[in-house]
Formats: sequence, C-alpha cells, structure tokens
Amino acid sequence: MILRGALGSTLVLLGGLVTQVLPWSSPVATAPLLETLRESQAGRMIGLVVVVGGLAMLGSAWLRLLAEINPDHGVPTPLRLRLVHRATAAWSVPLLLAPPMFSRDGWSYAAQGALTHIGLSPYIWTPSIFDGQIREGVDPLWMNTPTPYGPVPLAWGSMVAGVSDNPWLMVIGYRLLGVLGLLLLAWAVPKLAARTGQDVARASALVLACPLTVVHGIGGVHNDLVMAGLMAAAVAVAFDRPWVIGAALAGAAAAVKLPGGVVAIGVALVSLPAMAATMPRLRRLTSVGAVAVGVLVGTGALIGVGIGWIHALNTPGIVRTPLSISTQVGAELGRFGRIAGIGPVEDHALSVVRTLGLLVAVGFAVWIALRGRTGDRSDVVRTMALLTLAVVLLSPAVHGWYLLWALPFLASYRWGRPGDEALRDAALLLGIVAPLDSSLRGAPTEILVVAILVVMTAIRLRLTQAGHARRSRSSLAA
Repeated sequence: MILRGALGSTLVLLGGLVTQVLPWSSPVATAPLLETLRESQAGRMIGLVVVVGGLAMLGSAWLRLLAEINPDHGVPTPLRLRLVHRATAAWSVPLLLAPPMFSRDGWSYAAQGALTHIGLSPYIWTPSIFDGQIREGVDPLWMNTPTPYGPVPLAWGSMVAGVSDNPWLMVIGYRLLGVLGLLLLAWAVPKLAARTGQDVARASALVLACPLTVVHGIGGVHNDLVMAGLMAAAVAVAFDRPWVIGAALAGAAAAVKLPGGVVAIGVALVSLPAMAATMPRLRRLTSVGAVAVGVLVGTGALIGVGIGWIHALNTPGIVRTPLSISTQVGAELGRFGRIAGIGPVEDHALSVVRTLGLLVAVGFAVWIALRGRTGDRSDVVRTMALLTLAVVLLSPAVHGWYLLWALPFLASYRWGRPGDEALRDAALLLGIVAPLDSSLRGAPTEILVVAILVVMTAIRLRLTQAGHARRSRSSLAA
C-alpha cells in the first residue's frame, strides 16, 4: 500500500516533467529525451497517461489506507496514526522534487520571493521586471499582476531566494513551507478530532494523506496548505492554552492568505465560557481580532512590504473558475442579459453576484461570531467546518485546493456515514482531476483525453473502495 502510493507519486513526478510548464532555458526542459516528448503531441499524451496512472495508484493506495486503519480492526490508535504518517511522508517525498504541478503558481511564488529579496514589494512590482529563468515559467496572466498573498509566503520566498537564484531550487525550497503546514496539521488534527469523538487516525488520514493534500498541497506548491495548518493549530491551541496564542496563529494564517483570518472567530468562541453574554463575547472577539491584525500588519512591516496586500485582494477574481458558485451564477445572468439585449445586466451581473456572495459569507461569519455556541470545543470544530466551507464556496474564485481551508475541520467532526463518505469522495476526486485545472488551459485535445482517463479512474477507484468495504465487513463478521 505505502509502496504503491509512493510509486504513484513518482509517476506523477515523471509525467509532470513532460506535461508541466518549465522555464524553457532549464537544463531539464532541454534534456534530449524530455525535449522530444515535450515538443510532440504524442509525447505529451504519453506524459498525461503516466500522470493520470500515477494519480490512480495514489488514490487506490489512499483508499486502502483508510480501510487498513479502520478502528474496528482493533489496532491501537498510535500504531494506526504511525501508519498514516509513514504513508504521508512516502507519498509526499517524490513530489518535493517535481516542478509546480497542475498550475504555474509555484513559478510565480519564486519570482515574488526574488522581488522581496532584492527589496521590491510584490504588491507594487511584478515578475515582468526580471529577465531569464526566474520569469520564464510565470503564467503570462500573472506576469504584470501584483501578488494577493500575505507577507508570510513573501518572507519565506525571500529567504529561499537568498539561498539560490535557480527557480526550480526555489520551488523545492518553497515546498518546505508546505511541509511545515503538514506538520502543523499532523499535530492539530488529532487534537481537534479527539474533542468531537471522531477517530483521530481516520481524521488524520483524510487530511494528511489524501490525494487533495499530496497532489495540490505538496505537488502544486500552494500556500493554502500552510494556511490550513495555521488555522487548525489556532483552534487546537485555544482549547488548552491562552487565547492570545491562538489569536496570533490566526493572524499568521491571515498573513498567508487573508481568508485564513476567519479562524479568529473560532478562537474567540472556544476561549469563552459556556453561554457567554453579548458584551463578553464582543470584548473577546475584539481582543482576538486586535492580536490577529497586529500579527498580520506587524509581519508586513517586519519584512518591509507593509499592507500592500489590501490593494491586490481582487487579483484572484481575474480568473473565472468553474467551481465558484457566484461566478457561474453571475456569468449566466450576464449571458441572459446579452441575449435579451439588457446592457446593464451583461456589464455588471458578474461583479454584483460576486459581491453578494462575499456579503453572504461575511454575514454568515458575523452571525456565527454573535450567535455561535461558546465554550463547546466539539461545536466550535463543527462551526469552523461550516464557516470555512461557506467562505470557500462563496469566494469569487475557487480552485480545488481551496477545500484545504475547510478540510481539517470537516475531517475532525463526526458527520455520520453519509457526510464522511462525501468528504472522502471529494478529497479523492479533487486530487485525481488535478490535471484538468489551469495547467491544460487552451489544450482541448489534452483536456478531452484527460477527462476520459479521469472518469475511468474515478469509476475504477469507486469500485476499489466498494471492494475494500466488503472485505472489511467480511473480516469483522468472521
């Protein structure tokens, strides 16, 4: 099982060398065999088949892991947790060396770190000022766009840029920030799950070893993994330690990506006594918020980029993503306006509906802050699961890896069998459909081939999971 998953990750790495964008002057991109494969459609198709095959092996190994750690088998929890950690490490290590997978964000992170290192704020300056390899992998869409990320990833990127100016090595160094996120999750998720009665080994497997985390969090080099780790740690710390520590971690999460700051509400609720009145609740919310904002602003001041992220918050909305509910509704209304000849509807529907979506998310957060149950650790985990999921679904731009924001809380609560299966299937599906994200933009033939392969893989894995379940029930009955 562990070996199968590691082999799957290795195949994703090898196929990615053919299918993913590389700096065109990179020695790897110009290696004889790779260059031949990368420049032909047949070669790229071979690479895609290898990638999808690797994802299928990884998904199959993960489903097997979930079956192996079933608490009904009588294996002690520490041993089951150790198996989860071994699997996570074995499946993640091959992807540490890969180019940014299924998105070109990692190349942008490297360029933004290089800007910060030379004293230029990525909130003002863009990768377009560079020459050479450092800009060659950056998506043209983001070449002249300020970064929307907080000061924490910029500080990390600056540190990495001080070690090497090779963008591939910078990406590998950047992945260590994701490893830190994994370590935080490995510590926090069992603590969250223990407070709700959820099996801590299963919760850890759903978060740490799932294809979504391994493929997007590690392979995709996305900041969302460390943000999720900080969010989970903020609430877990607030269970037993002074709330100011949790508030500081919430501020650090916001300093990665601003939505991470929503976890400050959970810190405030869990640190209050049961049935707290309105005024004590408002005072605690204000205090937690003040500490979190202090950490966010102080981090920006410390590395010299200030609060320029405020001016770049609309950057993610440049792209229309199919997973964004508000974007899809706004686009359909705009299309209706165009067909009906109603100019104002066509021109403004998208921005209006996106704004309404954000207002609904903010309203839900305020309602939870003012009406959510206080002092109940289990309920706070449930509340944060629902709130972070709402923030994801109502965002103007939604990518598959955004589910990482809510995953630690969703996995740590006992939703019952239907909810547990839905979360498992979502984490599996969002991992294996990774090649259909922006990495294949503008390549219709490749998209069609990958879509067919992904559907076949999903069916196969669903049958595999059903087989695991039957065997598990048979062994327990025996």
